[in-house]
Amino acid sequence: MTKFNCLVIDDEELARNLLENYIGRLPHLTLVGKCRDPFEALEALSSQSVDLLFLDIQMPGMTGMEFLRTLKKKPLVIFTTAYSEFALESYNHDATDYLLKPFGFERFVQAVNKATDLLALRKAAESPPILREQSAEVAATTKDFILVKSEHKVHRLRFEDIAYVEGMREYVAFHTPQGRILSLNSLKSLEEELPNDQFLRIHKSYIVAIGKIAAIEGNQVQIGKEKLPIGASYREAVLAKLM
Repeated sequence: MTKFNCLVIDDEELARNLLENYIGRLPHLTLVGKCRDPFEALEALSSQSVDLLFLDIQMPGMTGMEFLRTLKKKPLVIFTTAYSEFALESYNHDATDYLLKPFGFERFVQAVNKATDLLALRKAAESPPILREQSAEVAATTKDFILVKSEHKVHRLRFEDIAYVEGMREYVAFHTPQGRILSLNSLKSLEEELPNDQFLRIHKSYIVAIGKIAAIEGNQVQIGKEKLPIGASYREAVLAKLM
């Protein structure tokens, strides 16, 4: 699991302790420091690598936004403040999210999910092309599962447990023996991620597990008790793959 270093900057001790508690509950976050003001933070940033800042705005001596303007290399930032009037301005500083005090753990996790998704993309983009190609080749030959985010959890779904995937506008539904799992995703991206020797797009709204197809009947495939339509534009490719 990739871990991300976090730094908390807030002049209120209770706020610092709350963030420490929340960060400690997420295994992919590591708290590397708690600072009372931006001047302490500058020292902390000079001595260690930081991926994510939890930054208060109203602090004595220097505001959080003024502090950001002093940084040449900026970590991702989640603002934490009691003042809603700074929300719009915060996004001019490329803030990942804006947590309005008091905020609960669920809202905190939503903000962290945004940030860690961006950090993962950033780290992937920074890796050398040869390493990315090698990693992709290794993943293609050894990976037998997909990670699916749903309701603030990350599910590890084995390919063999997926019967079919149903597109539902901006969501998709993974149909498994344990039930349906909804996730914010698209069939187009899943079509590229799922191995094409095990899964087949049969319709604009369905990707099916080839091994789960029990029968083809007219313009439908049968998977368990379900009969799913074969789209007209997919029919030729489906028959060529299955026949």
